[in-house]
Amino acid sequence: MSDFHSLQDEIRDFIAERDWSRFHDPKSVILALVGEVGELSELFQWLPAHEAARRARDEPLRGHVAEELADVFTYLLVLADALDVDLIEAADQKLHKTRQRYPTDTSRGIAPSRVDSGGHRD
Repeated sequence: MSDFHSLQDEIRDFIAERDWSRFHDPKSVILALVGEVGELSELFQWLPAHEAARRARDEPLRGHVAEELADVFTYLLVLADALDVDLIEAADQKLHKTRQRYPTDTSRGIAPSRVDSGGHRD
């Protein structure tokens, strides 16, 4: 299944069929999301940085990475649903804003700072 909204509907149905929505308050879902990101990071924790991408292309790491990414993505969709955020629209707006902030001609090959010159975080 590749359609974003169909996947979100399927996840909603899965949760509803099990009567789990009462457990999906934003705080609980955020904590679950952080836990899944932690599980993903553990897969790379002790890998040398220069080898991580290469190793992640091969089994068994590739399969483990795919599963953890799916968990992260699923919880992100559940969180967006709990907060009534359209992720596609939000990502589109954020990308537009980021393009304005980091124009190609002044940003190519330069890593962005987490804090801008005015002391504000991204």
